[in-house]
Order: sequence, then C-alpha cells, then structure tokens
Amino acid sequence: MNRQIQHLYNIAQQPVRRIIGLMSGTSLDGLDVALCHISGSGPDTDVVLHRFTTVPYDEELKAEIRTIFAKDKIEFEKLCLLNPYIGRLHGRLILDCLKKWGITTNEVDIIASHGQTVYHAPKSQHQHDKFPNATLQIGDGDHIAAVTGVITLSDFRQKHVAHGGEGAPLAVYGDYFMFSKAGENRLLLNMGGIANFTYLPADEDASNVFTTDTGPGNTLLDAYARKFLNKSYDEDGKLAAQGTINDDLLHALKINPFFDAAFPKTTGPEVFKIAYVEEAQARSQTTGLSAKDLMATLVQFSADTIVDAIRRVVHEGETYRIYMSGGGAHNPMLTMALKKGLPNCSFGLTGELNINGDAKEAVLFAVLANECLAGGDTSFGNRQGVPTVTMGKVSFPK
Repeated sequence: MNRQIQHLYNIAQQPVRRIIGLMSGTSLDGLDVALCHISGSGPDTDVVLHRFTTVPYDEELKAEIRTIFAKDKIEFEKLCLLNPYIGRLHGRLILDCLKKWGITTNEVDIIASHGQTVYHAPKSQHQHDKFPNATLQIGDGDHIAAVTGVITLSDFRQKHVAHGGEGAPLAVYGDYFMFSKAGENRLLLNMGGIANFTYLPADEDASNVFTTDTGPGNTLLDAYARKFLNKSYDEDGKLAAQGTINDDLLHALKINPFFDAAFPKTTGPEVFKIAYVEEAQARSQTTGLSAKDLMATLVQFSADTIVDAIRRVVHEGETYRIYMSGGGAHNPMLTMALKKGLPNCSFGLTGELNINGDAKEAVLFAVLANECLAGGDTSFGNRQGVPTVTMGKVSFPK
C-alpha cells in the first residue's frame, strides 16, 4: 500500500481527528481558518473549535479576484494563474496561523479547503439544456498540500453537482450533524454574501433536512458600500439607518423567478449585482434615490426575501429558534428587520451552540472532510438537490 494512503487510513481510524477547515466567501473579506478536533461521525459528530482566526485579504488580492469573479467574460490566463496562486497563498496563511498558535504541522491531520468561488451556475440560472449544474472554486488543493506538507481535501462542491445537486449550499450536512436537537425546531440562518438557512426539524429526520439559499444577504450591501463609502461594508448599517425604504424599488427588486422556485435552490452574485439593482431602479423610476435611501431599501430587500423563505417552512402553531451567523448577523438594521418580520420565532447566535458564528462555514468543511474519512453512513433520502454523498478530493503532499 502507498505509504500516504496508509497514513490517510490511519488518520481515519483515530478517535480524534485534527482538521483545519478553510473558508473564503463571496464577500472576499479574507480566509477563515478553523482548527477543529473532531470525533465520531454522522449524527454522533462531536466538534471542538480549538483555534480560529480570519486572515484579511489585502486590496490588491481582492482586486485580482474581482477581475474573474462572477463575470460572464474573463481573461482566461488570469483564471489559470490565480488557481495555483491562491492555493499556495492559502497554504502560507495556514503556516502563519500555526506559527502564531504555537502548533506544528505534525499536530494537524487534515486540511479541508473550500477554495474561492469564482462562478456559480446552477441550471436554473444558466438555462442551457444540454449542460448540468456547475460551479467553480479555485485555490488548488495540491498546492495547499505541497506548501504545508499536510494531506488536503478540497473541491467539495463537485461531488454534490455530480449527483444532481447545485453545488450549494452544503450546510445541510454539517448543520444536521452538529446542530440538530430532538424536541427543538431549529433554523440555522447564515447571512454571508448570499443568505441561506438549514431546516432542522425537532424529529431529527435526516430525510426532511435541507438547506436553501434565500437570495442576497450582504452582497448588494457590500457592493454599494464600496461604491458610496469606499469601504468593504456599511459598518453597523449606519448609512442604511439614515435612509427611508422606497416601496417602488423594493417591489421591483423582488421580481425574479428565483424567489418563487422550489426549495432547495441556490444563487449567487452572478445574478444579484449592481446591474440587477440598476435595472430594478430603471423599471421603478427610482434612479434618483439618495445613497442612504438605496441602502435602506437594499437592507429591507435582503430581510424580506429571507423572511418570505422562512415563512414557507415555519408552520403555524410550532415554535422555531433561529440561530444566526455570517456578516449579516452583525448588521443591526438587518437583524431588526428579520425579527420584525418573524415575530413568532426566537432569535439567537450560532455561538450559543458552541460554534463561533464567524467560524461556522470553515468548521463546516472540516466536518465534511471528517465525514469523507470516517463517516458516510447517513442517508438524506432521495430528494432532488440533497444527494446522499461524501465530498472532498484528496491531495497528498508528495
């Protein structure tokens, strides 16, 4: 047996696996690095978040990624160059984190890398009959493994697509293993660039569990913060708080077939971008809106589409607890609008469940890697969009 395969086999047999989960989202804030100690698998998964940090991306890197991010036409050479470049960068950032934490690479079993999404194209969005669902993440796992010397699992979304899923959101698998609780109906609401929630019924029946995107979370808010404030986001929703919601624009923004599509579904900044808002403004004759009124309206747009989606699964007479994570959980204007729209739900943060909300997505990929190595026995049924699969491609250091 190849010694590296033997090493991987030995890791899978360990009572506790030490896995670094990586996440770099569509907001391009930086790289989330979560060192997790994981035992068990499936519903018996136990996760201890041992260390966590977010390493900010500098403006030069953000600009490089944006040259190919969510664009129909790009310079192909730049895509080819950034794929290994980001992988090697992520490898170096991991080594920097370990040095600061006083941890050696010998104390890490596996790296689980999400990569950087540069284009997301579910069939419902691309509308080409002969082509399947598609998604593309760069930051090659072989380069991470070569730089760090640690076995790396990456490219998780492709197996999901290969079995009929849309490649996102994948939170259904990790959220079910980490956060389901008998007797409590839970919704795990993550508000990153795109917002999504995981439905976790009190009966813990995996065949009823799903995750779905709801529409924009922060992607439009951040795009206009860069435009109006020259900042990466509207801190504490201060600009939005000064504005007045424009109902005509709000109505126009909600006219999109995505919002009426069945669950689970997925979307991305390929759809919800500045051009989308400008088209809605033209239709609603609101091109003259002030920056503060536009931001206030966009906050309400994110809130309303999240609320409308959740109302489709929250049954009258049942109690639901919503646990929030992602950048949107730190926006008081957005969270206030959610609570107003869902008065029969109680709200909290993922941190109450012993996982830092900012770390949640990085932890998710550590859990998916753990399941690939040591689990894979949980059935999520045969529903479209929620395939029962294990995910992650293996890259050995040599």
